[in-house]
Amino acid sequence: MKPFVGFSEKDLSVNLLLEIIESLSSPSSHYFLRWTDRVSGIIQEKLTDAKFPMLEGQMFNYDYELRWKYKSQNHYEALLLSTKGEHPSFAPLGEDWLIEEHNAHIYPATETRFPKGFQTTNVDVAQRYFRDKKTATVHFVALTTKR
Repeated sequence: MKPFVGFSEKDLSVNLLLEIIESLSSPSSHYFLRWTDRVSGIIQEKLTDAKFPMLEGQMFNYDYELRWKYKSQNHYEALLLSTKGEHPSFAPLGEDWLIEEHNAHIYPATETRFPKGFQTTNVDVAQRYFRDKKTATVHFVALTTKR
């Protein structure tokens, strides 16, 4: 594994963001989208421009977690957490990262801490910690799927 943490140096248009999502996605990719009035829950349906604009979202699979946040005028900033090394659309953030894998659990839909109607697909999730090699500090916790 080649741990990489990167950020988009320029604001991404919806079309460019969708191209990046498509390049990183796999059949096992899942999405979690947030608007001002609702959340999608964890879904597996392919993301299209019809879902935009949203406040923020994330796509995750075994190799990547991509997070994006609305910036202005239908443009987004993005963060990539990867086990596959660098990506041309992202500038490196930090230098030396260590990865730790941890189990995770998705609560059932009846859990009262989530909004009514919160949905999730049947996905076996895990967490991946991105730890700075020099300071041993965990800076990011990525949601990932198990193989």
